[in-house]
Amino acid sequence: MHLTELSAISPIDGRYRRQVAELAPYFSEFGFIRYRVRVEVEYFIALCQLPLPQLSEVSAEVFPALRALYETFSEADALRIKAIEKTTNHDVKAVEYFLKERLESLGLGAALEFIHFGLTSQDINNTAIPLLLREAMASLVKPLFTDIIHDLDGLAERWADVPMLAHTHGQPASPTRLGKELRVFSERLRQQMMLLNAVPHAAKFGGATGNFNAHHVAYPKVDWVAFGTHFVRSLGLTRSRYTTQIDHYDHLAAFCDGMKRLNTILIDLDRDVWAYVSMGYFKQKITAGEIGSSAMPHKVNPIDFENSEGNLGVANALLEHFAAKLPISRLQRDLTDSTVLRSLGVPLAHGVVALKSLQKGLAKLELNEAAIYADLEANWAVVAEALQTILRREGYPQPYEALKALTRTNAAITAQTIAVFIDELDISEDIKAELRRVTPFSYLGVEG
Repeated sequence: MHLTELSAISPIDGRYRRQVAELAPYFSEFGFIRYRVRVEVEYFIALCQLPLPQLSEVSAEVFPALRALYETFSEADALRIKAIEKTTNHDVKAVEYFLKERLESLGLGAALEFIHFGLTSQDINNTAIPLLLREAMASLVKPLFTDIIHDLDGLAERWADVPMLAHTHGQPASPTRLGKELRVFSERLRQQMMLLNAVPHAAKFGGATGNFNAHHVAYPKVDWVAFGTHFVRSLGLTRSRYTTQIDHYDHLAAFCDGMKRLNTILIDLDRDVWAYVSMGYFKQKITAGEIGSSAMPHKVNPIDFENSEGNLGVANALLEHFAAKLPISRLQRDLTDSTVLRSLGVPLAHGVVALKSLQKGLAKLELNEAAIYADLEANWAVVAEALQTILRREGYPQPYEALKALTRTNAAITAQTIAVFIDELDISEDIKAELRRVTPFSYLGVEG
C-alpha cells in the first residue's frame, strides 16, 4: 500500500494529519534534515567569522547564498541527502557530503573540509533537535496553550457570578462560582507555562566526547569553549558545557516533565467539564449533520473532551518515557537516545490534537442555569457549615453537633427545614436574621 492518510499506521499521519500537518516542517524526517543543514551551514559561517586562517578569504557576501541552502531547502534536496545516505549508511555524513556538493557550486571548493570540521554527529543532532523543538513550541504549541488560557478566562468572566454547587469526594459541598472554578485551571496553566519557559533548550557542542579534542589539536590557540558557547547562543540555545558525546538531556527531560504537567492539568479539566455535562450543568451546541450515537438519536456526546483526554494520555505516556530514558546512556554514549528522539514530535502532535479538540469543546458549551440552580435548591444541607460557624462565633454550645444531627438524616433538607431549625435556636433575633440570609445561592465566599 502507498502511504496515505488511510494507510498510515499512526493516526498522527493518518486520521489526524490535517490537524498536525503544521508540525511536519519541524519533526518530520524532512524537518530534521533541514535543521541539520542549518546547523552545519551556521557552523561553517561561524568558522569563517572567527576566522580560521584557511577561511579568512571567504567573503561575507557569500553568507546569504549559504543560508539559502537551508532557507530554501526543498524535498528534492532532502531526497538527494537520502540518496547519499544509501551509500554512506550514515545520515549526518550524508548531510556533510550534500553541503560539499553545494559549496563546490558556490565556488568554495577550497573550503570544503571545513564543513563538519572537528565535529561528531551529535554536535549536529543535539543542536538541531533543541533548535527545532524551541521553534516548534514558540510558533505552534505554546500559542495553543495561550489560546486555551484565553478561552478559559473568557468563560470565567462570562460566568463570574453564576453560583454552583461544589462537589468534594463526589458529594455536595459548600457552593462556589462557576467562573472561579474555571480560573483554577487557567491559573494552573499559566504557572506551569512559566516553569516550562524557564527550562533551557540545551545543545551539546563539543566534539566526539565533549572536549573539543579535534578542534584543539588543530588550532590550540583558539578558545573553543568560548566559541562553542557563543555559537550555540547565536542559535537561541544554551550550551551544555560538560558533556559526553551526547547531551545529558536533563533539560529535555525537564521539558518533557513540564509538558506532562500541562497535559495533566488539561486532563483534569476535560474530566471536570465532562462531569458537568453529564450532570446537566452544560449543554452543547448542536452542529447540523453531526451524530452523537449510531443507535440513540437523542445523544450529544462530549466527544471533544473525550478525544482531548485520550490524546493527552498517549502524549503523557511517551513524555514520561522520554523523561526517564533520555538522561541515561551507557558510558560516553549509546544509540538509544537517537531512536527515541526521532519520536519527539509524536507526543507534541497528540497534544496539538488534544488542544484543538478541547478548544472546540469549550466553544460548544452553553450554560444550563436551570440545572445548576435546581441542584443548589435541592441541597440546602450545604449551608450547615455556614450556620455552625456563625454559632461558634457566638459561643453557642456544640453547634457542629447540632447541625450534624439535623443534616445526617434520610429526610430531605430544604429551605423550610433550615428555617425551622433557626427559629428553634436559643439566640437573638439579630443572629437569627443573619443566619436566614445564608442560602445555597449566597454562601459563596470570596475569590482568590
